[in-house]
Amino acid sequence: MEKIESVIFDWGGVLIEDPIPGILRYCSEAFGVPLEDYTPVHDSFLDEFPKGIISEEKFWRQIAGKLGKPMPPARSQWYEAFRSAYVPKQEMFRLASSLHDKGYKTAILSDTELPAVEFFHERNYDMFDVLVFSCVEGVMKSERRIYEITLERLGSRAGQAVFIDDRQDYIRGAEGIGLNTILFKSIGQVKDELVGLGVE
Repeated sequence: MEKIESVIFDWGGVLIEDPIPGILRYCSEAFGVPLEDYTPVHDSFLDEFPKGIISEEKFWRQIAGKLGKPMPPARSQWYEAFRSAYVPKQEMFRLASSLHDKGYKTAILSDTELPAVEFFHERNYDMFDVLVFSCVEGVMKSERRIYEITLERLGSRAGQAVFIDDRQDYIRGAEGIGLNTILFKSIGQVKDELVGLGVE
């Protein structure tokens, strides 16, 4: 096994609590419809927005049209929804910072939307060397290309990197190009598996 030099973190579900339930609640309330009615409409238009193919305005216009409701008033409904749902896992951020300080190269690889990327940059996190967001790259997990982009920017081979995610399908995509992987279950479990891979 090659020596690990890079650690790649998913954002939602690994570094922060899964924001999707909170986003859905916020948006259903903004549109004034029950969550169970809002969710399938939201999901039906979610293929293109995280790839940056359509604008946030078009995304909401599609949803408003389907619901028969007016557009939400917020400047960026997604930004406000994401902010309301944002709960960092501070110990995971401390882990990333510690690895960075020890000389490991660190990255975030996330399927997310431009308003969330704006929110991320406002946090001024400085423990990540590389940031790869689906909405910027036009590809998503578990497409092969998004993992390749991350490795290219880290300057690492797949065998020299480990990818941490909370979704099995994204883990399988990473394993498909030879990345070492950890399926996130708990912070302690991640630390133990990193040690098992030789990461101190």
